[in-house]
Amino acid sequence: MKNIKVVGVVGAGTMGSGLAQKFAQEGFDVVLADREMQYIDKGITNIKATLGEGVKRRLFSEQQVINILGRINGTTNLDDLKSCDLIIEAIFENFKAKCELFETLSGLVDSEAIIATNTSSFSVNDLSTSVKNPERFIGLHYFYHAAKNRLVEIIPGTSTSDTVVRSIYRFSVLSGKDPIFTADKYGFAVNRFFVPWLNESVRLLSEGAATISQIDAICQKVFGIGMGPFQLMNVTGIPVAMHAQKTLENFGPFYKVSPLLEKQVMSDQNWDVSGIENAEYDDAIYKLVSERMLGCVFFVCSQILAEKVCSPTDLNRGARIGLRWRKGPIDLMKFYGEDAVKQYIENIIASYGEPIPSVDDCDWDMEYVTSGKTGNIAVITMSRPEDLNALNKEVMQQLDRKFTEADADPDVDTIFITGMGKAFVAGADIRFFVKNMKANTVDNILEFTKYGQEVFKKIDKSRKKVVAVLNGMALGGGLELALCADQILATPKVSVAFPETGIGIYPGLGGTQRATLRVGKGIAKYLILTGKMLTAQDALEVGLIDSVISTEEMFEILEGQQPIPSAERSQLLEKWRKIGNFYERNSYRNIIKGEYTDGGLDDEIISKLVKTMSFKAPLAMDIAEQLIEEAKGPESELQKQSMIFSTSDAMLGLTSIGKKVEFEGR
Repeated sequence: MKNIKVVGVVGAGTMGSGLAQKFAQEGFDVVLADREMQYIDKGITNIKATLGEGVKRRLFSEQQVINILGRINGTTNLDDLKSCDLIIEAIFENFKAKCELFETLSGLVDSEAIIATNTSSFSVNDLSTSVKNPERFIGLHYFYHAAKNRLVEIIPGTSTSDTVVRSIYRFSVLSGKDPIFTADKYGFAVNRFFVPWLNESVRLLSEGAATISQIDAICQKVFGIGMGPFQLMNVTGIPVAMHAQKTLENFGPFYKVSPLLEKQVMSDQNWDVSGIENAEYDDAIYKLVSERMLGCVFFVCSQILAEKVCSPTDLNRGARIGLRWRKGPIDLMKFYGEDAVKQYIENIIASYGEPIPSVDDCDWDMEYVTSGKTGNIAVITMSRPEDLNALNKEVMQQLDRKFTEADADPDVDTIFITGMGKAFVAGADIRFFVKNMKANTVDNILEFTKYGQEVFKKIDKSRKKVVAVLNGMALGGGLELALCADQILATPKVSVAFPETGIGIYPGLGGTQRATLRVGKGIAKYLILTGKMLTAQDALEVGLIDSVISTEEMFEILEGQQPIPSAERSQLLEKWRKIGNFYERNSYRNIIKGEYTDGGLDDEIISKLVKTMSFKAPLAMDIAEQLIEEAKGPESELQKQSMIFSTSDAMLGLTSIGKKVEFEGR
């Protein structure tokens, strides 16, 4: 497998400079190439501006910006790409120009260097004919803004080797992207439905069905998006939308470019998007626009599924991550139901003479927990990055099923559990809690928690070696899941915490008990009562995890190419020992009242702990501390679940995530 360290990006425009920035942010050395230095200088200026915004938002320090820029080398000489392990073409959408570039690169770079195209319009297979050794050629379609948008579509050609596909998947993860796989069809997955969605909005306008402000306002509401189609075209470029739609016309008459879209491009003017915030419309206009725009998405996405361009999961994920839709196409189809979906499709294609794709409910199944097997190793991956792998009933059921299968496999002796995206598991799905609390159906929460405990117990009690590999945030239920493993590994950027008492509840999936068994009563109380976020190094120091590994090592371990490292636990550092003793000797209420035994802890540290705990929910704190002190096992956490989710504090905390609130203790 190709170990990618140096990345070449050809084209220093908006996309190319964004990619160079992102790769450099993630630690890769980047060679940014273009025809003239003026284009490179402009690209670097754009990168500096974006990073400057990041400094203002405290996403980067000044030193980090210096380090990032130091990893980017601009050049007008393609010979400088010889050192690259991967070269990504990001030039303008001209088939001949791309082919000429690939022919040149093929004669310059090492025969094992991977060459990729960022095309959004052309066939990867067609472009591959210009590449020597086409088995190393692949499509990588990134989305605007490339330094911020986490989605990338991976498009293997018919000649692309499996080794290259695996290398590119690993690189995508290492470079901070959430990849989906698509077949080599025009538009791939996301643009295949997104661009016709834009085109359909122009058709509605040309028919006089609604105004720009009405269409955008209705789409914002229906699809849960920040900008409607006309606003989006203004931002990404109206000519880009028209050109992309042109490439889709071979799919049938429905895909023909709207004449008004062509006219707007010829005018060289943006759409007039004024008045969207105050747009007024009646029920008839809302119904017409929503059903037409939904029908467009349902029709094209049904074709995508029927043609097996990608999986339902990846299709939905593409919209959620790449387009930032609150609900993806599959979510929407499930919400409206099979009958409505078919009706909307029939209505929108009635005048085009197109066949209706055959799609039934089974085509809408999405896989949020995946599994794979290599020799005696099974790897279970929490695969819902669009929601930070949050736990809900469906995810828990899939985890149960995948773990049961691996546990029952006689050939498997080691089971890894890891995550996809920025999180291992960022807790339970808060929306599920709030929905049931508002509906006065708290019993559903208790049922979910009880089932979750059963699944976690199965993992905890497995006779096979279970290893949690934390790839990102492990919060609340995610940390509780990790604590069921025999061994916990974490990459350097991992952060872990029990945030529950800060949102009005307490750990309910075994956290108060398993944390105590692992790190002792004092540290467990500290973690749960303060909600302190620990870095991977902090977690290692307190004994919450066993080893810190690099992301590259993570892949090697999961693939069975490197042994699981031995635990690195050692005696507690003095600062942690004092904190542990402090919480073991004192109740949180006595600490807050100043009636404590300090155990050698500095007054300044105690003051900070008091301040932190003063923002937590008192009832949740009382229960959590009692559970830790009594140590009656995970099942004991179920006893107060109905009560805690019926409190005002829980409702306030769960509906105010990220905000400071004052809990009233009721």
